[in-house]
Amino acid sequence: MKIELLDEPIVTITNKDEFNLPTAAEKNVAGVVLLSIIEKLNNKCGFSIEIEKHIKPGSGIGSSAASAAGAAVAANHLLGKIYSNDELVQFAMNGEKLASGVKHADNIAPCIWGGVSLVRAIHPLDIVPLASPEIFVTVVHPQIEVRTSDARQILRKQVLLKDAIKQWGNIAGLVTGFLKNDYDLIGRSLEDVIIEPIRSILIPGFDEIKSGCKEAGALGGGISGSGPSVFMLSKTKATAEDVAAVMSGVYERIGIDYNTYVTNIKREGVEVVDSRES
Repeated sequence: MKIELLDEPIVTITNKDEFNLPTAAEKNVAGVVLLSIIEKLNNKCGFSIEIEKHIKPGSGIGSSAASAAGAAVAANHLLGKIYSNDELVQFAMNGEKLASGVKHADNIAPCIWGGVSLVRAIHPLDIVPLASPEIFVTVVHPQIEVRTSDARQILRKQVLLKDAIKQWGNIAGLVTGFLKNDYDLIGRSLEDVIIEPIRSILIPGFDEIKSGCKEAGALGGGISGSGPSVFMLSKTKATAEDVAAVMSGVYERIGIDYNTYVTNIKREGVEVVDSRES
């Protein structure tokens, strides 16, 4: 993303990719974030932004969050870093609302803060950055689209108490596992009994991928965002690469195009490259 300050309170958007996303600011994830900043500044300035996305929209790996967080951090950099990370998250949540229909910080918070984030609440916003051990992440992105808004619509409106209790325990276990560098506890806690059983029906080969990856040594994993991407966590890079091979094998057999990624948790959030300093 390339962003410049303007003297008038407008947002101009130029897309440098193939996804044909809206260029009207009020219909663009990055655009609504910048509009919210302009409003906060009482229309004292505006922004021109060029966007070249490398994350396909509807992938489940944070396409909208990348645009929203990137716009917020870049604008703040140009303004002299006048806003805190929490304030930037609040601006960026406007982009997530446009994308999904709901303001949430699930992806925005780690994009801006870096590392692993616990979003304890959003009213008022309460983000807790978490320490975590060295963990490798494998992601497979089957080349189909699952819209976040559509994936939300198929969820149950009510949750059984027994499922809620189990889910709360897993969340607590996952957080504790990160804080204690306890890989076994992380693995045991990577179980979603509320969302995954429903959304997984939208993802071809999901059950086979999950079982095969765990047999290959993955700690565990699940649906990335609203899907269709699937993530798995591993203790070593070698295991993460074995997991990628399992994922590839499933989609090769099914006959669905896919991309796989092996990476780790980035400790810092959005990176600013200032052309004035280069």
